[in-house]
Amino acid sequence: MAKRPTITDLARISGVSVATVDRVLNNRLPVREETARRVYEAATSIGYHAAGLIKQRMRHELPEYRLGFLLLRREDVFYSEFARELELAVSQSQRFRGVATIDFANSLAPDEIVERMRKLAVKSRAVALVGPDHPTLTAAVETLKAKGLPIFSLLSDFAAGIREGYVGLDNRKVGRTAAWMISKAAKPGKVALFVGSHRFHGHELREIGFRSFFRENAPEFTVLETLVNLEANRITHDAMIDLLARHPDLVGCYVAGGGMEGAISALREATPREMPAVVCNEITPDSRAALADNILTMVIATPLGALCRELVDLMAHAIEAGAANAPGQTFLPFDIYLPENI
Repeated sequence: MAKRPTITDLARISGVSVATVDRVLNNRLPVREETARRVYEAATSIGYHAAGLIKQRMRHELPEYRLGFLLLRREDVFYSEFARELELAVSQSQRFRGVATIDFANSLAPDEIVERMRKLAVKSRAVALVGPDHPTLTAAVETLKAKGLPIFSLLSDFAAGIREGYVGLDNRKVGRTAAWMISKAAKPGKVALFVGSHRFHGHELREIGFRSFFRENAPEFTVLETLVNLEANRITHDAMIDLLARHPDLVGCYVAGGGMEGAISALREATPREMPAVVCNEITPDSRAALADNILTMVIATPLGALCRELVDLMAHAIEAGAANAPGQTFLPFDIYLPENI
């Protein structure tokens, strides 16, 4: 039977004295965070029996922050998963002990989003939300910033130069990637584009990237007038059925925001003789099944786990260091799903 690691072994492996290890274990005197972490990592590596206690001691010394998050459509699978990843990132943060307060907006109306954001702000040290780039929201963010509350935009930017930071994808690249895929998967012809709202900066950038790619690299394709679906599945379903009826020669379609479930159900119902090349965003059970059935050509997905960890770290930094002199953007690389790699 292997000998059980002792406190002497732990001190030797971590490069500190037995007295220092004792202080870490029993919280007798202050120990530098770097030293306590080194002892904890050594304890974990050798299987020291009190490694869990050391971790608890370390977390007990951390500051406690309540963070607020406002997402869209509680019933949406993507946003439900987003909420779970946010809670996980807050609970596992190594720099603070946190509580995540998560709310969901029922609509895209700026007034509702502002009202819910203000309620979160009352009980939070920092707030991050998905919202439209609208003057009403910009004014509210400016007011909260003046009170010292950091506000972050998620997925789609808003209040540029005022909000603390943007965390999400490079949406112009997302749009160009969708266009590239359709240009490779389809023969020249008509291409449709859905956005949730012209007020979503991220959707606007995706549309710009999408159209600019075809204009520069595949002018033989015709991009039809952009359709607004308010990210609603029913609206998207009906619009897609109508689109296929009016343009039986449709060769491609990109759903740049929410509502992809409606597009998928319409394509399954209509069963066009030649299925257009269709690109959507976010991997869910519906989009995964549609890829498997060759209803979708490609799905561009947000790496939610990585995004949430980065966001939570940025929010803690803003709380501790104050407002940034130059509010920035944090772009994460997006994931690509195809029928052959799901």
